[in-house]
Amino acid sequence: MAAPAPSTLLSSVVRTARLRRWAAALLLCPALAFGEDTLATRLDDAGAKARSVPDQALRELRAMAGEVATAPPALRADFLYFSSTAERTAGDVPRALALADELVAFGERQGDDVALVKGLLERANAQWMLGKVPASHATSLQAERVARRIADVAVKVQSAISAGQAYQEQGNYPAGLARLQGAVDLARQIEGDTAPLGNSLYALVWLYLNMGQLDKAAEAQRESLLLARAAESPARIAVALGTEYALAIEQKAFRRARRALLEALGLERSIGARQMTATTLVYLSDSYLKERKFQEARTYGAQALQAAIDVNSVSDIATARVNLGQAYLGLGLLAEGKRHVDAGLATYEKQGDKPELQAVLLEYGGALEHAGDYRGAIGAYHRERDIAREMFADERRAAVLELQEKYDAERTQRQIEALRRDNRAAGAELEHRRLQQRIWWLLAGACALAAATVALMYRKVRQANARLAERNVELKRQGSLDPLTGLYNRRHFQAFMAAGQEGGGRRATDGDTVGALFLLDVDHFKHVNDTFGHAAGDEVLKLIAAGLREALRETDMIVRWGGEEFLVFLPAVARAGLDDVARRILYGISSRTVAYQGAVIPVNVSVGFAPYPLMAGTTPLAWERVVNLADMALYLAKSNGRNRAVGVRGFPGLDRTTVEAVEADLEHAWHAGFVDLAVVPGGAPGEARPEGRTD
Repeated sequence: MAAPAPSTLLSSVVRTARLRRWAAALLLCPALAFGEDTLATRLDDAGAKARSVPDQALRELRAMAGEVATAPPALRADFLYFSSTAERTAGDVPRALALADELVAFGERQGDDVALVKGLLERANAQWMLGKVPASHATSLQAERVARRIADVAVKVQSAISAGQAYQEQGNYPAGLARLQGAVDLARQIEGDTAPLGNSLYALVWLYLNMGQLDKAAEAQRESLLLARAAESPARIAVALGTEYALAIEQKAFRRARRALLEALGLERSIGARQMTATTLVYLSDSYLKERKFQEARTYGAQALQAAIDVNSVSDIATARVNLGQAYLGLGLLAEGKRHVDAGLATYEKQGDKPELQAVLLEYGGALEHAGDYRGAIGAYHRERDIAREMFADERRAAVLELQEKYDAERTQRQIEALRRDNRAAGAELEHRRLQQRIWWLLAGACALAAATVALMYRKVRQANARLAERNVELKRQGSLDPLTGLYNRRHFQAFMAAGQEGGGRRATDGDTVGALFLLDVDHFKHVNDTFGHAAGDEVLKLIAAGLREALRETDMIVRWGGEEFLVFLPAVARAGLDDVARRILYGISSRTVAYQGAVIPVNVSVGFAPYPLMAGTTPLAWERVVNLADMALYLAKSNGRNRAVGVRGFPGLDRTTVEAVEADLEHAWHAGFVDLAVVPGGAPGEARPEGRTD
């Protein structure tokens, strides 16, 4: 067999492994501060050292622990954040994760979303370094959602970077690109601090490289390196040189790539940045593998492995072992090489990263083949093929589900079209019979027998009319109902409201009786689908439909709004009874469970609601805006624990704000007293629901 091409180990294995730690290196850690020796200043000084010289930062932070205990909440939050970052960089990742969890709890207790976002970001970094990649991605996306509520632009930038990296590592490049380009745009708004912009550009370079867009990567890289050198920060310059290396490798400029790495290594060692040093050593080992200089690759691979072990970086350890193993294989030391590569592969397998495992197995097979171990090469190729089949099976299952949904939709459309054709045929038949009827009436005076014939034809016309009416009813039913739940669909409700048929919704809102709109969303529905399958999810939706029918009146309209969302329109209800309706809905659903294939699935919903019409001063809001406010109230219910309802009662502070401002940030408007909200907690699973309906 032909000898394999030089190793291309700088795949997304290495890129994403560097991405989170390098791009997050400096953004939330302040620049070194000088001036008055206050606690805040000393905290900032220690925070600036947390990513590059963590041992020194930890000594300074521990010396401040007594003062911080009685400091304002914002300083206590910064202390926890800097301590977690320093512990993680120093290699004690479990301790870093514990401090991040403590910061998350602190932010939740204090109602401080900035502290909460910082805690979530640090938790995501620690989870990632411990090899808990899916959990890290979920935490990053949670941080992004919370960050929408804050005004701190630097922290919003970091949350966008973290979310973009998570999407990139999942292979969702369009979503990742949108987040990172948004981070760059936000960072350009910050005056006096170029670190957020630099870190956004670093992350964007990696994404462009993985997407194969080298021109765009080079453009972003030039700006990021200029910013780093202008800041005269060794750590930031080293980060930028890491992306310079990756770009040069892709451009086959190996000499420029190594020159960038050696400069970065010198800077990192000069400031004692151990984590960054370990990363750069991994890169150096990889760069020599690409040129098939196996002795140098082994030297730097061994250094990288020891440095990664010192800082307890799971991903660095795995990549260093694979690089070192490839170097040994290139030198003909099969046993030692296979031992190291297998150890690295075990880590990738434990993380469940099938694309990266597949890529490394291909390289492994080529290296074994080149070394003459054809049996081992065949084994590696078989493992790679098994993983490819697993990935294909996963994709095929997803494709089958998508095709099934498409088939169901097309079948429904075919049924509707068939009804329409029958309708047209019946109409033509009816017109034909009417023509016959007129002819028979003209002949009635000429022949007595014609009278009987006309009577017979008249009965047939009546029968045709009846059949036509039945088909029209069936056609309307098909077009207005959701096929899974039997509830009205969104199109029917929109037509109903457009026709002005909402009845009680037009009542004045100063009386005892009002209309109301309730918006429901199933809690943890994705978990049900992922764990038990879409068939179980369908059973959950049907159960909720049944629960709503039981809890509400026949005159109330229940709508499958879309996906796992439901909308309920009450044309008339006691104003003081809206909370009771919400409570009845919550208890009526949480008291039920779905039994599916031996498993018992608890079901809860979160609810947002508002009276309709909802008055803004003397002006009633359109129903679409009322639904939007109910949706925002639903989001508050979700973000505050789920299995609860949040209702918009009115706008007592409208003289100090506008409805548009309330819609922009409902939670802020609530705390400021601009809007009056009701919070209704739900019952525990299986708890008996309140008696009665909405009458």
